[in-house]
Amino acid sequence: MFNSYLENTLRYYKDKCINCKRCTEVCPHGVFVEGVANAELVHPTRCMECGACALNCPVQAIEVQSGVGCAWAMINAALRGKDMDSGECSCGGDTGSCCGELK
Repeated sequence: MFNSYLENTLRYYKDKCINCKRCTEVCPHGVFVEGVANAELVHPTRCMECGACALNCPVQAIEVQSGVGCAWAMINAALRGKDMDSGECSCGGDTGSCCGELK
């Protein structure tokens, strides 16, 4: 069963991290916290795939495909004045489910 709240495109390469702390500063949901030698990925399921962490990481220790998750679908629908339940899913899921196929 696909559960969009548990799965996302966030990838963190701890061995590349230089502990600049930018990800902890820009993440709106506390996905990363400050660690001793590296940032710590503590809440990966909170990631809404906005891409702020990846864009601000100077060593590309973080990858995320912004614009593919449910947050993007909700923002896009709001900007276009559409209802999320209208069946116009733009995040890659089945029609009627903007978070993927639910079985």
